[in-house]
Amino acid sequence: MSKTNQEAQLPRPVQDEDQDVLQRLNEKAQLPKGAHHSNPRHFAIAGMPIWLYVIMAAVVLIAAVTGNLPGGMLPGFAVSMLLGGLLIWFGNLFPVVRDFGLPTILCTFIPALVIFYGFMPEAIITVVTDFVTTHGFLDFFVAAVIAGSILGAPRALLIKAGPRFAFPLLACILLAFTLTGVVGAATGYGFWTSVLTVAAPVMAGGLGLGAVPMSEMYAARTGQDSSAFMGDLMSAVVVANIFCILFAGILNGLGKRKQLFVGFSGNGELMRFKGKSKELVTPPKRTVASFLTLGKGLALTAVLFVLGELLGAYFEILHPYAWMIIAASALKIFGLLPKDLEEATTDWGEMITAVMVPALLVGVSISFIDINEVLASLGDPMFMVLVVFTVMVAGAVAGLVGWLLKFNFVEAAITPGLVMADTGGSGDVSVLSAAERMHLMPFAALSTRIGGAFVLFLTTLLVPFLPVR
Repeated sequence: MSKTNQEAQLPRPVQDEDQDVLQRLNEKAQLPKGAHHSNPRHFAIAGMPIWLYVIMAAVVLIAAVTGNLPGGMLPGFAVSMLLGGLLIWFGNLFPVVRDFGLPTILCTFIPALVIFYGFMPEAIITVVTDFVTTHGFLDFFVAAVIAGSILGAPRALLIKAGPRFAFPLLACILLAFTLTGVVGAATGYGFWTSVLTVAAPVMAGGLGLGAVPMSEMYAARTGQDSSAFMGDLMSAVVVANIFCILFAGILNGLGKRKQLFVGFSGNGELMRFKGKSKELVTPPKRTVASFLTLGKGLALTAVLFVLGELLGAYFEILHPYAWMIIAASALKIFGLLPKDLEEATTDWGEMITAVMVPALLVGVSISFIDINEVLASLGDPMFMVLVVFTVMVAGAVAGLVGWLLKFNFVEAAITPGLVMADTGGSGDVSVLSAAERMHLMPFAALSTRIGGAFVLFLTTLLVPFLPVR
C-alpha cells in the first residue's frame, strides 16, 4: 500500500458560522416557495448531539462546583470549547440578528457578564485564565493564524494581480489610520490613542490579528495588564462589524436603484473591463487534510513562532509577531518552502480558525474583558463616532481608489474596504451576504490575510507612540 493511501484522510474543517450562512443561502435559492425545512445543525452543539453535550458540560460544571476541576491545558480546552460552542449555537438560532454577528458578540461578552454578576465558579475563571495566559493559548492561536494566512495566500496571485489589488487595500488601511487619528486629535481624543485603540483593531481584518495580539503588545509597551486594553479593542471590533454589515446593505441597495456614475456598481463584477479579472481568481481549496499534514503544519508554525521570539530578543525594535510575519512572508515570496509544507501550514491555520475561534473568544472574555470598561467605552460618544468614521473611511477610500484602477466602486468599497473592518471569517460572510455578493469571498479572504498581516506589522511599528495611561 502506498504512503498516500496509508494516511488517514480528514475532511477539511469548515467554519460553523460561515457554513450556516452558506447553507441557508443555498436552501433559500433551491426550495420552492412555501416549502419549509428544519436545520439539523440546531440539534447539535459544538458539533455534538445535544444530549451528549449536556452530559459533557455537566461533568465539567460539577467538577468546577465541587472544587475538583484540575488545572492545565485540557480543562482549559474543555471549558472554553464547550462554552463557546453553546454560545455559537444559541446565537445561530435567531435568523436575522445572527447575520449581524450575534454569535460572535455572545462569545465575546456573555462570559464576562456572567463573571460581572458573580455567577461563574471561581475554578472555571482560574482554569481559563491560566489556559489563555500562562499556558500560551493566545500565542498558539495567533501563530497559527499568522502562518496559515501568509503561507496560504497564492504566490502567483500575489505576484500577478497583487499590485493592482494592493492599492485600494493599502490605501484604505493607511488613510483609515491617518484620518481617524486626525479626527481624534481635533476632538481631544488623541491622535495615537485613536489610531491604536480604534483604527488598528477595526482595520485588522478580524480578532486573530487584531484585538488579541494588540492587547499583548500594548501591555508590553505600557507595563500594564492586557485586560486594561482588551475591553476597548474588542468593543471597537464588534461595533465596527455591525456597521460594516449595515453599510454593505446600503451600498447594495444604492447600486440596485441607480448607477450614480460610470463604474458605480458592477452588480457583482469586481472590475470594469473583461479579461483581466481572471488574474484575480484564487485556486480552489483542497478539501482534505491528513493527520501527517496537520502535524507538519503545527511543527512549522511552532518554529516560526520561536524564530519570531528569537529575533525579537535581539532586535527589539519590532515585536516578535512582526518578525514572524516577516519570516513567513519571505518564505512565501521567495518560494523557499516545498508546496506541500505551505499547504500543511495553511491547513493547520484553517483548522485552528475553524475550531478554536469560539474557544478563543470565550477565553479572552473570561481572562481580559472587564464589563465596567466595556460600558465606559460604549458610553463614550466620541469612541462610537471614531469607530463608525473608521468604517466609513475604509469603504469610501477603497471604493474610490479601486474605481480609479478600473474596479467598480461598490465592489471595491465592500472588498477590500468593508471586509477589512469586520470581524473576519463570519464577519466577511455577513458583509458579503448583506451585499448579495457572496462570490467575492476569495477576494475577501485575500484582503483579510494580506491586509490583516500588514495592519499587525504596522501596529508593531506604532506601538512606541501609544500614550502611557
